[in-house]
Amino acid sequence: MTEPKFIHVSVAWPYANGDLHVGHLAGAYLPADIFARYHRLKGNHVLMVSGSDSHGTPISVEADKRGIPARQVFEHYHERFLLTQQKIGISYDLFTHTDTESHHKIAQDFFLWLLEKGYLYKETQQLMYSEQEKRFLPDRYVEGECYICHFANARGDQCDNCGSLLDATKLINPRNKGNPADKLIVRQSEHFFLDLGRWEPELLDYLKQHEDHWRPNVVRFSQNFVADGLQGRPITRDIDWGIDVPLPGWEDKKLYVWFEAVMGYFTASVEWARNIGQPDAWKQWWYNPQAEIYNFIGKDNIPFHTIIWQAELLGVDGIYNSESDSIGQRVEAPLQLPYDVPANEFMNIEGDKFSKSRNWAIWLPDILDRYQPDAIRYYTAATFPESADSDFNWDGFLNRVNSELLAAWGNLANRMLSFSFKRFEGRVPTINLDDLTAEDRAILEKSEAAFDSIGQLLEAVKLKEALTQAMTLVRDSNAYLDRRAPWKTIKETPADAALAVYTVLRVIDNLKVILSPFLPFTSQKVHEFLGYDGQLFGEQKIVEYQESTRPHKGLIYDASAAIGRWEKSSLQPGQALREPAPLIVKLDPEIVDKERAFLGAPRDERPIIV
Repeated sequence: MTEPKFIHVSVAWPYANGDLHVGHLAGAYLPADIFARYHRLKGNHVLMVSGSDSHGTPISVEADKRGIPARQVFEHYHERFLLTQQKIGISYDLFTHTDTESHHKIAQDFFLWLLEKGYLYKETQQLMYSEQEKRFLPDRYVEGECYICHFANARGDQCDNCGSLLDATKLINPRNKGNPADKLIVRQSEHFFLDLGRWEPELLDYLKQHEDHWRPNVVRFSQNFVADGLQGRPITRDIDWGIDVPLPGWEDKKLYVWFEAVMGYFTASVEWARNIGQPDAWKQWWYNPQAEIYNFIGKDNIPFHTIIWQAELLGVDGIYNSESDSIGQRVEAPLQLPYDVPANEFMNIEGDKFSKSRNWAIWLPDILDRYQPDAIRYYTAATFPESADSDFNWDGFLNRVNSELLAAWGNLANRMLSFSFKRFEGRVPTINLDDLTAEDRAILEKSEAAFDSIGQLLEAVKLKEALTQAMTLVRDSNAYLDRRAPWKTIKETPADAALAVYTVLRVIDNLKVILSPFLPFTSQKVHEFLGYDGQLFGEQKIVEYQESTRPHKGLIYDASAAIGRWEKSSLQPGQALREPAPLIVKLDPEIVDKERAFLGAPRDERPIIV
């Protein structure tokens, strides 16, 4: 038996300036959860962390629009993130945020250590300045025509059309996003830069080492990014919301959000260890050369997670002392770099790109009020944008939920559990295993072999293909059942009907586990209907932590009651069943027009209480 692995699942941090939507779910959160749940079933040591990105201009822009402090915006949406992800079952060991004392301290420590080692330099920067507002405008406050692809509404930091990172001062016809009539000029401001060019050879070697198991688009993009020549990037900015630059004379500037937010994968790991009363537990992932760290992100975040975060880790190359809260001289192994960055492409909506300003979005809090979480999880996973952009359309949602999730899986489980409960006195049929037919054994063996084949796909983060194979097994099982037709043979040859029912219940027991990373809620129901006690997975809980300045809330995964294993069925003849109930709610065709009507229409969003 192989030793359990240490698997770190680092999940992209959403800006806390608006509710989560299906693009977030498809891009990072659901893939990460499926992957983490599988590895927990395998018995591996999983640490899955993320949190709300509390700083950055998206929060400031939203705060300015509402006329309230930035902290109030992020705390409001952070609370909603916790509730939304708990409801849809994203199983973080810790979902925190970047405005904790711990994150501030460690981010400042990284800054000082990089500065001491000579990896930071100061440079005067040309920035957009608002004469009306008498302040430098952060990149997200500036819009204009992209100077690369000529998209008309590019942001000052990145073009949503071509994906290029931009210099706001080079935009064609730049304008103040909040005040288009404002006259913008270019002024100088001194900032610290991270000298990325120092690590070009190390980064190219790192990418070469991992190109055999990374997604081709991620490898190509990253290698081309480095090959084009790495330039220094500013890591401080003129803004009043963020983490202080820990140097005298820099009180009017903050650490750039891109520089400090990616550190959250590390800082959240440290916070998690403290929360569980084992302050050094995080080292089992970050100082362990055998550990595998996965960064689940969307494609717009690729360079930050394949190049910039690696450069920060290479630059620090230190030992973090949990007791003294400091980065110092390395005395152990270096901090580990990500093993894989399985970035997804974008999920569009009814053929069009997500747009918050046009409300062209499917918001998770809204659809979770109307549909089962596993229905949303199933359709999203079945249409994952793993290698190309995909599309969430309501016709597809209706058809896949009704014709696949309900008609194939739900019908298989419900009709056989109901039949067995009714016709075999609430028990698994009592049979002699030696009497199983060749056809019975064939479908059993196929369902057991799926643990290896589908497990390999899940480990390779080929989640969409894994779900496709699982549903193929569901359809094969339905075909087997139609051929054996125990509802017919039970009258004339009840012993033969019992063999078929026992066989298909064993297959359902296997499918329950295989599908559980994708469908944790309905898999738990099947587990209970089959007569088992206990929980396949742990429970997602919202907890409150106390820091010296103020408490903050987080989402955690409590594994204390979890008994699920990635193992074939051990269902015993004669095992008592529980009375089943339908697993999947059938969708009415009318939902398609109703849901499409919400797209682009004004949204009644919960107000932020001042």
